[in-house]
Amino acid sequence: MSKRGYHHGNLRQALIDSVLGLIEAKGPTGFTLSEAAKQAGVTPAAVYRHFDGRDQMIAEAARQGYEIFGQQIQRAYDSGQPSALAAFEATGRAYLAFARQYPGHYIAMFESGVAINCSPELATVALRARAVLEQAASDLSQHIPPEKRPPPSMFSAHIWALSHGVVELFARNSPGMTSPFPPEDLLETGIGVYLRGLGLIPEDV
Repeated sequence: MSKRGYHHGNLRQALIDSVLGLIEAKGPTGFTLSEAAKQAGVTPAAVYRHFDGRDQMIAEAARQGYEIFGQQIQRAYDSGQPSALAAFEATGRAYLAFARQYPGHYIAMFESGVAINCSPELATVALRARAVLEQAASDLSQHIPPEKRPPPSMFSAHIWALSHGVVELFARNSPGMTSPFPPEDLLETGIGVYLRGLGLIPEDV
């Protein structure tokens, strides 16, 4: 990014774009504030006009990631309606798609060590995204008798954990980890096993 971009008020986003590229290349702890400034075409001193330091830049990258993630999860949920099962499965696939399409954001969100409550803005968008997953779980679990029904937050957390595990082990080229099955198939069958255990889909589906 040239100084021209800065004069047009784009420095803040230019710095975040630089951070995202560095996160992808070096990991969330593998770069310095000076490197991010250099990538954006400004001096390190200019960074402090917008951010307190590297962690705040990573937190903003995470916030933007949750914003995108929430929108994609919402679209996936809406696309599966009116079937509660289709909507639920779509949110799982959207998680995998997001991790592949936005690796820098994904790492900032889940692997940087930045807490979602480090700022009200980050906490708000993170909770909004999770609320979509909980709504999908709540819709589907209405078919379970109340006395056997898991809380929607637990239900969605199980699927989130399953999705995250598939992404980390098999969808992001983890060293030494290979699978004879595509990540999409692993996720779909894993969700199927979970839902069968709750009696939400027939054994022969």
